[in-house]
Amino acid sequence: MGSRFLGRLAVVTVLAAGIPATAHAAEPGKPCPDPIAATCADGQLTDGTPYTFAKPARWNGTVLVDLDFAAGGLTSPLTASLLDRGYAVGGTTRTLSSWNIARAIDNQAAALGRFEAAFGPARYAIAEGRSMGGMVAAGVAQVYPGRFDAAIPMCGGLGGSVGQWNQKLDTVFTLKTLLFHDSALPVTGIPADVAGTQQQWLSAVRSAQATPAGQARIALAAAIGQLPGWGLAADGSTTPVPDGRDVNGVEQGMFLALAGGPLPYLGQAVSSRRAIEQLAGGNPSWNTGIDYARQLTTAEPSARNAVRRLYERAGLDLRADLARLAAEPRVSADPAAVASLARGIVFTGDLRIPVLTVNGTGDQISTVAQQESYGTLVRRAGNASLLRQTYVRTAGHCTFTTGEQQAAVDRMRTRLRTGHWPDTAPRAMNELAAAVDGAPGRYLPYAPPHFNRAYPERR
Repeated sequence: MGSRFLGRLAVVTVLAAGIPATAHAAEPGKPCPDPIAATCADGQLTDGTPYTFAKPARWNGTVLVDLDFAAGGLTSPLTASLLDRGYAVGGTTRTLSSWNIARAIDNQAAALGRFEAAFGPARYAIAEGRSMGGMVAAGVAQVYPGRFDAAIPMCGGLGGSVGQWNQKLDTVFTLKTLLFHDSALPVTGIPADVAGTQQQWLSAVRSAQATPAGQARIALAAAIGQLPGWGLAADGSTTPVPDGRDVNGVEQGMFLALAGGPLPYLGQAVSSRRAIEQLAGGNPSWNTGIDYARQLTTAEPSARNAVRRLYERAGLDLRADLARLAAEPRVSADPAAVASLARGIVFTGDLRIPVLTVNGTGDQISTVAQQESYGTLVRRAGNASLLRQTYVRTAGHCTFTTGEQQAAVDRMRTRLRTGHWPDTAPRAMNELAAAVDGAPGRYLPYAPPHFNRAYPERR
C-alpha cells in the first residue's frame, strides 16, 4: 500500500474513534434518492458546510471530491456516468466559503475524511471541479498532497486568487477610461446594489457596441484583458468559431464574452469583486506600473489584428488611446487586502501529485492565459512530469460534454493505476469522450498566450 493510502487509513481510524471532539460524526451510508442506484452519505462539516457522497455497489476504489457537488451534483449526467463506471463521487458547496478559497480547500480534505469514515479508505482520492471548483482542486493538489492522490481542475482560475483579479481589473479599467470616463460606473468599490451595477455596466457596453468607435475600444479592452474572440449567444447557444482574419467575427466574439451569453464577463467581474472586497476588507487589485501598450503586444494575433483594423475603420488613433490609458491615474491596492486574498491560493508550481487540467478555448471567465501561467510555474519548479494540460474547442464557461469530462477522469485513473501518463493527446481524449455519450469530443492542440498578470510577477 502507498503512504498516502496508509495515511488516510490512519485519519479514518481517528475519525471513527471520535477524535477530534469538535468534528461532527460522519453520517453512515444510506440508499441514495431514486433513481440513483448507489449508497449515499451526507451531513455537515464542522463549519456547517454541507457535504454529500454517493458510492456505487461496484466501487472501483476511486473517489472524486468536488467543491460544488452537494449543490445538486447527484442529478447531473456526469455523476450518472461516473457511478456507472464505478467511481464514488461527492463533495461540498461554496455557499459558506464563497471566495475564501483557503477555507474551501480545507473543506475538501475534511469532506474526504467524512467519506472515508462512512465507507472506508479510498484507493485513490482525486480533487476535481469546475470554475471555482477547478481553482480549489488545483489548490488541494498544492496544499494537501498527502491526503489526495491527484487533481483534475476544469475551467479553473489558475492565475491564482490575486492574478486573475488583476487581469479582470485591466479589462474594466480600459473600458471605463476609453468609453465611460465621465460615468459613475465603478471599477472597484462595487456598491451593495450588485444587480443594478451589473445591469448598468452591461447596458453601457451594449450601447457602445452599436458604434464603430465603441467596437474598436471594446476590442482593445478585451485584447488587453486576454478575453477570447468567441462567445455564446444571448440564449446560450454556441456561435460559429470565427476565422482569425474575420475582424467582425472576432470583435463580435469579444463583445459576447464581455456582455453576452448566460454568464457575461462583466456580470461576474462586478458580483465577485464585491464579494472579494467584502471578504478581503478592501481592494486587492492594482494596475500601478502596468504598461497596457505592452500588454496589447502579447494578445492573440487575431485580437491584435481586430484592434488595429477596427481603429482604422472608426478613424481613431490607437496610439492616442494607449497614451490616454498610460496617463490615466492608476488603481492602487490595499496591501492588507492583497495579503488576505493571497492567503486564498497563490500557485507556486509545487506539485507532488499528478494534475490534469481541462479548459475551453473560448472560456471568458477562466481564460486560457491563466492556464499558461499555471503550466509555466509548474515547469519552472521542475515538476513538468506531474502535469498534463488539455484544451477543448468550446465557447462559454465550463461548457464541456459529459464525455469530455469523463475522459479526463478516466485518463487520470489510468495514470494513478500505472504510475505513468497515458495518451492525453486530442485524438485519444476525443475517442474516450465519444465512447461515453456518442458526442464527438472537441479536444484540440492548443498553445495559450502568455499570462500578463502573473502574481508574484515572473522575472
